[in-house]
Amino acid sequence: MPNSIGLGLHRPSAIRSSDSSIEHVLLQRPLQRVLAFRRRSIDDVVNNPMVKNEIYGYWKLNKQIERAGEIGDLERQWNSLGRRG
Repeated sequence: MPNSIGLGLHRPSAIRSSDSSIEHVLLQRPLQRVLAFRRRSIDDVVNNPMVKNEIYGYWKLNKQIERAGEIGDLERQWNSLGRRG
């Protein structure tokens, strides 16, 4: 494998130029999003147990909302007519 760097990784030059698709990678940082929403810093969370519980509750809520959205997307993929049951 002359195009590999080791551990099965390939060099970027090995990418085909005929492939015109573009892939965007979005970093997800739910804790930073929750902290920004509540206008808190990580120092507030570390130093104040009430703020820690508040942020933890919002973080759990965020995870539930994300999961519900994923489930809805999967249901739409599995059932193309959009009918339940």
